[in-house]
Amino acid sequence: MRNPSFVRLAVVLGLLLLVVNLVPMAQDPTPNPFMSMGDLERQLGLLEEEPLGDPETPWLQMYATEEMVDTSMYVTEGPWNICFSNASVGNNWRVSGFGVMNADVQALIDEGKVAEFIVTDAGENADKQISDIDDLLTRDCDIIIISPTSTEQLTPAVEKAAESGIPVIVFDRGVNTTDYTTFIHPIGGYAFGHVGATWLVDQIEGAGNVLALRILPGVDVLETRWLAAEQIFSANPDISVVGVEFNDNDPAKTKSIVTDYIQRVGQIDGVWMDAGETSVAVYEAFIDQGMPVPPITSEDVNGWLKVWSDEELNSIAVTYPSFQWRTAIAAAVMILEGQPVPKEWVLPQPFVTNETVVDYVQPELPDTYYVFSSGATIEGYLDSLMD
Repeated sequence: MRNPSFVRLAVVLGLLLLVVNLVPMAQDPTPNPFMSMGDLERQLGLLEEEPLGDPETPWLQMYATEEMVDTSMYVTEGPWNICFSNASVGNNWRVSGFGVMNADVQALIDEGKVAEFIVTDAGENADKQISDIDDLLTRDCDIIIISPTSTEQLTPAVEKAAESGIPVIVFDRGVNTTDYTTFIHPIGGYAFGHVGATWLVDQIEGAGNVLALRILPGVDVLETRWLAAEQIFSANPDISVVGVEFNDNDPAKTKSIVTDYIQRVGQIDGVWMDAGETSVAVYEAFIDQGMPVPPITSEDVNGWLKVWSDEELNSIAVTYPSFQWRTAIAAAVMILEGQPVPKEWVLPQPFVTNETVVDYVQPELPDTYYVFSSGATIEGYLDSLMD
């Protein structure tokens, strides 16, 4: 005869197993460190505002700010040594930005304002960039510009640089500190993700399969792009995000990913991307599979604008304009001359539509050129790209 206590225990365990199988597991209560509803709302609000300054020089424009930094303690007699710790030139957006930055610095060298432009390249390796910054602190720098490889890992290095007494400019990607002189960036990743996802939902009329392609994790401007887009997709129950894949900004890997999803899922109604350099590979994957090319979100990279325009595709280029690389140099000059700068210098963030792509595409320039780099405003710069 069975032990009644054993029977009761078995029944209880069985019920517990049933409950576990029927009730979804609770979500991880740990908040996403990159998610800030306040920042999201602020960025979406800025999309509706007009920036201050001349639209002919967008890298000098800014949105109104209440906090300006007194830089009088940093006034230094030139010529100056400007030091730059770069995350990398590992993609064409960064190459395009670094190109216009160098052109501006060369003009300052020619004017006798800059003695030396000391540059390190971390190759997207956070440990190397930390070491690079330590080295720059020994190099007689009058100012240090930092484009971080990683939001979290580079925070202590930025704080250390600021503690040295040298003015510090952070731009492009952020860090988890305000120990800098100024932080330069366009409106932001939330705005980027929101604009692209909202447009895509509208294009597919709120229903269908969406494939999301991301570059890499752990970088604030990329994480926030996806967080904002994910909110839009989640608010539309008839949209199914069939995959969220990291493509390492590699065209071959991108094409393989998209081909695999076409073959497994069948119908892909839209592709959301947190960058645009591999957009042509997305297009090619659909063409090679004999499928219609769906709406694709992208960026202002000229190679995509050419295909988009020539093939009359359906797209939007949601930019993170590379003219911000010029803003970093302009800010360096202002700081060393003692001019006030915004603690947070927020730049405009334009985009290209189906109606305006013909106004922005540059058929004679390389595919790798980013049209919002502002290179066209630098005498001789575009000619140098065609050499």
